[in-house]
Amino acid sequence: MIEEVRWPTSKVGQAERRVSDKIYACFLRGRLTVGRKTLDLVILVRIQAPQHFQVNALICILFMSNKKSGTVLLIGRPNVGKSTFLNNLIGQKVAITSPKPQTTRFPIKALYEDERGKIIFVDTPGIFGKAEDYLSKKINKRTERLIQTAVDVVLYMVDHTRRRDFEEAKVLGIVRKIQKPKILVINKIDIQEPSYLPQYKFLEDEFKDIFQVSSLQKKHLKPLVAKLFTYLPKKPATEKTAEAEEKLAYPLLNIDSKIFVGELIREKIFLKTGQEVPYSATVVVDEIAERENNFTYIKARILTTHDRYKKMLIGQGGKKIKELGSMARKELELALGKRVFLDLTVETDPHWQEVLY
Repeated sequence: MIEEVRWPTSKVGQAERRVSDKIYACFLRGRLTVGRKTLDLVILVRIQAPQHFQVNALICILFMSNKKSGTVLLIGRPNVGKSTFLNNLIGQKVAITSPKPQTTRFPIKALYEDERGKIIFVDTPGIFGKAEDYLSKKINKRTERLIQTAVDVVLYMVDHTRRRDFEEAKVLGIVRKIQKPKILVINKIDIQEPSYLPQYKFLEDEFKDIFQVSSLQKKHLKPLVAKLFTYLPKKPATEKTAEAEEKLAYPLLNIDSKIFVGELIREKIFLKTGQEVPYSATVVVDEIAERENNFTYIKARILTTHDRYKKMLIGQGGKKIKELGSMARKELELALGKRVFLDLTVETDPHWQEVLY
């Protein structure tokens, strides 16, 4: 067992020592000079002592403090394309989408990372101009509370194919109160008609940075990300951030597997049912279990507020529930790379909005 290793701390800085059997590990703070640049480093050193105490060292540079890191808040009215923007920027689905408003019901956090650093994007539910039902009111309150949290940059997204109205004015009023750098993003430029771009022209006087993008077709996203990094702070390297590097999941989500599976199923309800039904329903996943023969068993329930919606979700002879289940199962199998058995049922619960949201 190695009990102690002494480092020339005058050269490499302060070392924090941990001893575990034949493994010695420590973090060293140091500096690296490249040309005229000096970079602060955190170096993880692992030393293993085999027989005869011959020491082999593996040194990994885990984090350079010249990288940037921060949080970006996505805000806009319902159905402007925030979730599509996030999914296509990250490169995989982290938020469900549909042509209908109110698809997103709670904030989604996802990590974007490249050689410049890291951005945690917070996708907020769209803010409703008039929140009449209980769920819409709760979504608005939750979004407004989230806006008060610490962020580095605000992305205000608008849809030029829709007229400015009271709902848009309400969102703009909220954005104006946020004392952080703000970027205006005009989405859906792949759609030429209809266009109400002149109605948003006055915003040029309020926003220094304006980008026209197509989230769906991934147009002009790279220049937007480059601008975001200019606003983000440099975060100093620490032992904690270095340790976290190996444990961090990509993308970083604030939801567990049951909630995400439930959201995928709820997305299919939005895509395959009429105007009323999606807003009456939610999905609860009770069980996800690995079974023999390399398949995953998922038990889920669709909850809806009225029996008439339950009948629509089941369909004649169970046709609709089979269609919803089949769509969700195929997407899950593609994501998991294995067979999925989806046990999907429908129940009436008039109080699910109060209990679950």
